[in-house]
Amino acid sequence: MKGRRRLFCPLLLGFLLPFISSGQDTTKVKLNGTEGEVFRDKQTDTVPKGKYAHWNEFDGPLTTLKFGGGFLYEYAAYSQDDVSKQQIDLEPDFKMRDFRVTMSGKFKFDRDVSWKIGIMYDGSTSSWFMRESGLMFGLPEISGKVFVGRTKEGYSLNKVMNGYSIWFMERDMAIDIIPILADGIKYLGYLPKQRLLWNVGYFGDWLSHNQSFSTYSSTIAARVAFLPVYSSAFKPVLHVGVSFRHGVVEDGALLVRSRPEANPAPYFIDTKKFSVKSSDHFGGELYYRNGPFIFGTEWNSHMMNSPENDNPVFTGGEVFIGYTFTGEVKPYFAELGIFSFIKVKRPVFKGGPGAWELVVRYSKLDLDDGKISGGTFWRITPNLNWYMSDNVHFFLTYGYGKLNRYGLEGATQFFQTRILFML
Repeated sequence: MKGRRRLFCPLLLGFLLPFISSGQDTTKVKLNGTEGEVFRDKQTDTVPKGKYAHWNEFDGPLTTLKFGGGFLYEYAAYSQDDVSKQQIDLEPDFKMRDFRVTMSGKFKFDRDVSWKIGIMYDGSTSSWFMRESGLMFGLPEISGKVFVGRTKEGYSLNKVMNGYSIWFMERDMAIDIIPILADGIKYLGYLPKQRLLWNVGYFGDWLSHNQSFSTYSSTIAARVAFLPVYSSAFKPVLHVGVSFRHGVVEDGALLVRSRPEANPAPYFIDTKKFSVKSSDHFGGELYYRNGPFIFGTEWNSHMMNSPENDNPVFTGGEVFIGYTFTGEVKPYFAELGIFSFIKVKRPVFKGGPGAWELVVRYSKLDLDDGKISGGTFWRITPNLNWYMSDNVHFFLTYGYGKLNRYGLEGATQFFQTRILFML
């Protein structure tokens, strides 16, 4: 065994050395919020004054202006074994997942200051709410930026990414307990030479008290990551990070539940509402991307401060691999510690094949602990993504999962598709 370790370490070091750099990021991007969107440069040599090269971008006297938006429509069908049919009723369904409109821009100040406003119709709750909206200030004096307003808390790389840029139709169920948005202040820092990044924020529910995603009255969230392998956005990257979150639960009661990574489906695992004072969350994340190949994994532990329920701990996570057969590379933005959108080299609408990506994931969430019996569910998901252009994506997904709840274990097959349009 010792001999194998002595052989493995030099081999691993030899594999990584060609990719390890001083950490100098040569790809400078102008960030549009905290979810991986960017502002494009104005082409002053070919575009008239007050215009940009793209129809939805404008140049004003005080600020630039960019209009954006998106639309998701999806379908899900199922095949259940006899036990699964006893556990839950499933019917095939078409569903409008979401429709969103955004505006953003950069103020023409000496300091880097940008703004963003987003509104979205959520098909799951049939309601409208504000998406990421606020001001972001560049603060080179403290090696980072500060966002004030409504945004992601900053827990988990996968959770922070824009939902239109993730690899699968749904994020893994283990982070469903983390609210998708929160109102507060978040500081994001990055030290290029040390290849170290972090974010820390404080959030409250002053504006979101009655909205469906608001389950905590106050939250502190933080994430730190080290990049042993990194030089620029499109070069190989190895990301190793941890997250922590402490939240005071709204009204002293919490409902933890998750769909089976198919939004038209009902909830498979569900704790029902139970008494909780606060909760602590710990997460680990590891991602390696080299050209069109990517490997990623996250694991989370959600600890409930609920003495009357024996302080249950819910655990879960995911592991996946992916490959883009047409050669496109998903960029990694070190200032945010996340991956962004694939740029299609040869779009279908210009006579090309688009970009083709295959990803396969195993995910699991266990909501059985202490006196809580919410169930355990795991799923294997191959997913084929066809990026017809930067603005039109098509997803084809198969899934096989097992639900273990109340002494029954049932199997379900999932057949899902999605069409995505965005600006």
